[in-house]
Order: sequence, then structure tokens, then C-alpha cells
Amino acid sequence: MGIRHIALFRWRDDVTPAGVARVEELLGGLPDAIPELRAYAFGPDAGISEGTYDFAVVADVDDEASFVTYRDHPAHQAALDVIRPMLADRAAIQYPVEITG
Repeated sequence: MGIRHIALFRWRDDVTPAGVARVEELLGGLPDAIPELRAYAFGPDAGISEGTYDFAVVADVDDEASFVTYRDHPAHQAALDVIRPMLADRAAIQYPVEITG
């Protein structure tokens, strides 16, 4: 069984579109920098429902060790250094999934 990591972000009121674009730029480089990522997706909320978070990240890895490698990787940590000051709230979960492909 693989591991799926989901992180949800709620931005502070003063976060700008340029700040979110910087986050997207940093996150977009992670699949090339971290080979343990089997699948990786992120993006802003579609605005379909009320009460949602503003942004989501979904990462699939092979196992717990691969998740720890992703979590602690310098490129991921650099992205978090930009993300953390922008956060009003964050939620995250890791759960087992079957990885295909």
C-alpha cells in the first residue's frame, strides 16, 4: 500500500495572487526534485461550495519512508518556508492507498 498525503491551506486575508503564484511555482518543481513522488497535484479551490479551504496539495508515494523523504526534502522545506507565513489555517492527512502504474 502507498501513502496519500493531502494538505489543505486557508490563506491569510493579506495573501496576494502573486504570493499564490509563487507557491504554485515552488510546488510545480517538486516532482522533478523528489523522485519519490509517484503522483502530485495542487491547485486553488474551484469556488463551487462555501466553507472550503483555499488551496490543496495531494501527493502519492510508495510508503512511509518515501513520505518522510518528501516531507523533509530541502525543496519541499523551501516551499513550506514561503507557505507558512501565508497560512491562516492548515489541515493535513496521510492515509493508505493502492498505487497503480
